Amino acid sequence: MSTDTTRTEAVHDAVSAGTPITDGPVLAERRGHVLLVTLNRPEARNAVNQEMCLVVGDLLEEADAAPDIRAVVLTGAGDKAFCAGADLKAISRGEPILPPGREHWGFLGWATHPISTPTICAVNGTAVGGGTELALAGDLVVAAETASFGLPEVKRGLIAGAGGAFRIVEQLPHRVGLELVMTGEPISASRALELNLVNRVVPAERVLDTALELAGVIAANAPLAVQASKRIALGIRDGRIPAEVEAWQLTADEIARNRRSADAAEGPRAFAEKRPPVWTGR
Repeated sequence: MSTDTTRTEAVHDAVSAGTPITDGPVLAERRGHVLLVTLNRPEARNAVNQEMCLVVGDLLEEADAAPDIRAVVLTGAGDKAFCAGADLKAISRGEPILPPGREHWGFLGWATHPISTPTICAVNGTAVGGGTELALAGDLVVAAETASFGLPEVKRGLIAGAGGAFRIVEQLPHRVGLELVMTGEPISASRALELNLVNRVVPAERVLDTALELAGVIAANAPLAVQASKRIALGIRDGRIPAEVEAWQLTADEIARNRRSADAAEGPRAFAEKRPPVWTGR
C-alpha cells in the first residue's frame, strides 16, 4: 500500500471513525464534534514541511465534508512554539513545502483553504512568520500568555507570502499592521489582545482547554446556520474568497520579483552564517 493511500485512509478514519492519528508530524483526534489537529514537530518548533501540508489540508477537507464535525482546533506540540513558519532546513535541501497539485491550499494546507467549518487556533507559544499567518487565516485565536506574534520576513530579505502582508493590515489598525510588516518586530500576546488580533489570552496550561471550550460553544449551535454565517461573514464562495484574489496575485508577483534580488539571497545566507545582513537594495 502506498504512503499516499495510507495517509489518506488515516485522515479519513480520524475524522469519520474517530480513530486518532497518534504519530507523525501531525496528530489528529476527535473531541466530540470538534477535530483537534496538533502540529507535532516540537524539536523543530513545529516548522512546516510538505507532509504536514498534505495531512492538514486533507484533514480540513474531510472535516468540512463530515456533518458531525462542527469546529476544528489547530495547536502545536510542546510549550515553546505554535509554529515557527516553514522548515528552512527542508527548503535548503531543495524540498518544496507546498505539495504539487495542492498549492491552492496554501501554507500548511490552511492559509488559502477556507472551509465552512469554523477554525480556531490555540497558539501555545511563539508564532512567527508562517505561524502568525496561520493565526491570521484562522477564524478565532486563543493565545497563551507566553505567545508572541510577528512577521520577521523582511529581516531576512523575504516577504510574508502566506497572506501576512495583506491580512495583517486588514485585521489590525492600518498603521499598526504596516508597522509590524515593515519592521518585522514581534508583539506579545497581551498586545495582540489589545489590538483584537486574538480572542482570548490565558495561562499557557489553559490555552488548549479554552480553545476546546470555545469550539464547544460553537458546536452546540445549529451547524448549517453557523457555516452559512461564516461564509457570509468572510465572503466565501465555492471554497475561495473572491475578495482576496487580487491580493494573492500581487503577493505572488512581488515574491517572484523579490526572489531575483541580491538581498533575498543575502538574508538567508547571513542568517545561516550568524552575522548581520549587508543589504544593497539590489
